Amino acid sequence: MAGLLSGLSSLGLGNLEKMDVFEEKAEKQKQQEAQEQQKAEIKEEDLIFDKKYQCPCCDEEFMAKTVRVGKAKHISSDMDLRPKYEGVDMLKYDAVMCPFCGFSALTRYFKPLPIAQMKLIRENICSSFKMKLDHNNAIVYTYEQALERYQMCLANAIVKRAKASERAYICLKGGWLVRGMGEALDQSAADYESRKKECDDMENEYLQNAMEGFITARQSEAFPMCGMDEATVDYLISVLAIRFEKYDVASKLIGSMIVSKSINPRMRDKARDLKEVLKEKMKG
Repeated sequence: MAGLLSGLSSLGLGNLEKMDVFEEKAEKQKQQEAQEQQKAEIKEEDLIFDKKYQCPCCDEEFMAKTVRVGKAKHISSDMDLRPKYEGVDMLKYDAVMCPFCGFSALTRYFKPLPIAQMKLIRENICSSFKMKLDHNNAIVYTYEQALERYQMCLANAIVKRAKASERAYICLKGGWLVRGMGEALDQSAADYESRKKECDDMENEYLQNAMEGFITARQSEAFPMCGMDEATVDYLISVLAIRFEKYDVASKLIGSMIVSKSINPRMRDKARDLKEVLKEKMKG
């Protein structure tokens, strides 16, 4: 069958006879396919880099991995606000540990300490800590390495007698991290069920402590708290209270959020949605 443009050669345009009528559309599809392929090839190591830190406790300089600002694309959040990013679990890189003395903190709190807190950490952490440099040689942090750092953050926070909000925040992010660890497990592995249960139990323990810590902090500390306003903290406590069947706590906070005149509309809508979740949970 002759092409739609056959015969143009008689006009000296033979080179155009085989043009695709919808060549532009086909080219656009090719570009889209190339973009999809590039998207699928996003690797965690391409989103992180080594950042230099100076330990406020021992003054040693060291490198720790962190996520490049603006490189990781946020794709969704869980009900309890755990953020999810394309190609990387950013939670793995939010805990910083000095490999020389063991001082550890979430990036928000990795800064100079009051003398009294520094003394407590040096006496209870640094004096027994064994130097560990293996994490710095890794291309990316494994969940196990990240969890160890969160455990060290929590140990440091307890030892230095940090505010309840800081301890709660570490527990919250630790719970989120362990959830990611459970999701990343190989479901075809022989020990999948036992490892998944271990992750679920650990997540619950972290999040229950987070809930209790934020409840305590809410009664004794000023806002903003860990970078969060009152509505966000109340929402978080409510979500966790529903999870652990503290329905009276959740009901009181959700009610206050819905009637508050100072809360932003988006958070009020989230509170209304949470109220429906609470109703369903109480029915069951």
